Amino acid sequence: MPSFRQKEAFAMTDLLYQTDSYLREASARVVAVNQELRGVALDRTIVYPGGGGQPHDLGWLETNGRAMSIVGMRRAGEALWHLVDVGAEPFPSAGAQVGLRLEWERRYRLMRTHTALHILCGLIFRDYGARVTGGNMEPGQARMDFEFERMQAELVREIEVKINAEVAAARAVRVRIHPRAEAFQIPDLIRTKINLLPAGIAEVRIVEIVGLDLQADGGTHVANTAEVGPIRIVDYKSKGRINKRLAISLE
Repeated sequence: MPSFRQKEAFAMTDLLYQTDSYLREASARVVAVNQELRGVALDRTIVYPGGGGQPHDLGWLETNGRAMSIVGMRRAGEALWHLVDVGAEPFPSAGAQVGLRLEWERRYRLMRTHTALHILCGLIFRDYGARVTGGNMEPGQARMDFEFERMQAELVREIEVKINAEVAAARAVRVRIHPRAEAFQIPDLIRTKINLLPAGIAEVRIVEIVGLDLQADGGTHVANTAEVGPIRIVDYKSKGRINKRLAISLE
């Protein structure tokens, strides 16, 4: 599902996941703390904060030989807060060096799921001209809504065969960041019915499945469609006159 929180203006935080989704661990420095939120802002992060239907990552913030669970993420102004479960332990202080470690199996499953949605979206736009009207995902399962007037079992089976052919094609998945004006010269960059890209975003992160799909997107993805594995369409339903929902599942 497209995520339109592009190259965000978190002056405090370098978003490492935007250029390398495979980073599982990283070091960082605490630049601010918020005791009320139980939150820590860092100079850089590998933790995806959520957006565009993709849930936030889970993981651990490690300091002084102890590990605190990262239980949520919160955007507030120019800060991106890592919400931690510290129990009775002392709260990290500004200036402290910490380690970050992702709950990798969950993150990687979300990467596969998000890329599967882009395969679905790209295939349907290419072959049927239908745009996305909504979507959401959890690790290994997701749903996406499209501007279809009719959705029948025969069409669903046809789409499932086609998306798995794109998985088998082992297409490369590439990420790059463009200035806003340059990005919007790209035809059909926005595949949603409504352009949700905020006006104040100066740079746009683009995810390309080579030969299939090209979209503005802020989420995490695998590097090749072959990593997604088999995709099953497990349900389809009408959500309105020209709004049809497909639900997918990964192995």
